[in-house]
Amino acid sequence: MNSFANIFKIPDLRRRILFTLGILVIYRIGVAIPIPGIDAGALQQLFKSQSNNFLGFLDMFSGGALGRMSIFALGVMPYINSSIIMSLLQGAHVIPYLDRLAKEGETGRKQMNKITRYFTLLLALIQSFGLTTLITKITLPGEVAVVRDPGALFIFTTVITLTTGTLFIMWLGEQITELGIGNGISLMIFTGIVDRFFPAAKNLVVDIFQLQQRSIVGAVGLLAFILIVTGLVVWVETAQRKIPVQYAKRMVGRKMYGGASTFLPLKVDQSGVIAVIFAVSLLSVPMTFASFNPDAELSKKVMGFWSGRHWWYEALYAGLIIFFCYFYNSVQFNPTDMAENLKKWGGFIPGIRPGEPTATYINTVLARITLGGALFVAALAILPDLLHRFVNTPFYFGGTSVLITVGVALDTVGQLESRLIMGHYEGFSKTGRVKGRWFNVGAGGGAGN
Repeated sequence: MNSFANIFKIPDLRRRILFTLGILVIYRIGVAIPIPGIDAGALQQLFKSQSNNFLGFLDMFSGGALGRMSIFALGVMPYINSSIIMSLLQGAHVIPYLDRLAKEGETGRKQMNKITRYFTLLLALIQSFGLTTLITKITLPGEVAVVRDPGALFIFTTVITLTTGTLFIMWLGEQITELGIGNGISLMIFTGIVDRFFPAAKNLVVDIFQLQQRSIVGAVGLLAFILIVTGLVVWVETAQRKIPVQYAKRMVGRKMYGGASTFLPLKVDQSGVIAVIFAVSLLSVPMTFASFNPDAELSKKVMGFWSGRHWWYEALYAGLIIFFCYFYNSVQFNPTDMAENLKKWGGFIPGIRPGEPTATYINTVLARITLGGALFVAALAILPDLLHRFVNTPFYFGGTSVLITVGVALDTVGQLESRLIMGHYEGFSKTGRVKGRWFNVGAGGGAGN
């Protein structure tokens, strides 16, 4: 409690937290503003019947905006898809211009962000048109149409509104990342999941009560399952492989530096929630193109395949998660640069020669622990579907939502703790000191104050 109280004693940290909360309030207000011309009752009935398939899954990532068909109904999916495509093009080295931008430091990063924003605009126009076309042709049993007057004016205004909403969300997320606390886009998805916590908790109580009427063992088993999965998520998200690093002693002037022993922490799940978000974003692309002409035979097959959550879909979903776990590591984590930084600062791994052998060793360790983390995340993502389909559990436990919630919460708390320590306050967890100095090793491999 003292650590939480210290948050508001640092002016810069207090300002960042209040700024972040203010932006999230604006975002949630936009989620609640519906687009005119939509039959809210018919739309609610549609999503209630689609709660356990892909459409309901996308509604979770939009924070409930898609289920309300609000001005933020597209959510952050176009921006995430744009970021994925730009990262793939840059990682594959197929466009020399992007390779040059990657080597230009901060200037190149700003230019890459600019290109990503323009590409987001294009994708938002395409996805908003597909979504608008789809809802205009949906008719529920009893000849109840979701859109009251599906004319050209409705399509035009809805496409412009959805596209503008996505660009506004993208800007809000960037403001949080730059001026607030945490990753803006992830926090928006996080708030959408948390907003649905209380209705889900109510359903959980009802499900447990129904199970208790049938069997007390079933009720206890359901609660135990939820607690075990949540505990495993926290354990994996915080798990690290600590590679020991020794710094050689060196004389600078009349003072002796180095000689310290520390470690290089490699997280088991380096990508966190990014791999899951990327996989869901890519899976939404076929649905977008199928929505352009939902009456076509091929479109019906695609929508049926994606909505039915067949085993092919589960395998594809799990495969994409594993791929993006490794892809994220290849883009964000360079063992060669890390080995060179360790060598430059006089650091070495005991038993491993500096330079290329160190890079090979780090890359091997990273590949092994990433496989375990990726398999866990993939299993967690498809486990609820399997339980719902084969065991017929009355409570649809969202493993992906738990992963996102825990991952974003841990990342945000980590940033808060770092700023507390920078402000000379104690963090949320106990951190060791060695002779009065804080020791930390990252990509640079050095120890600092």
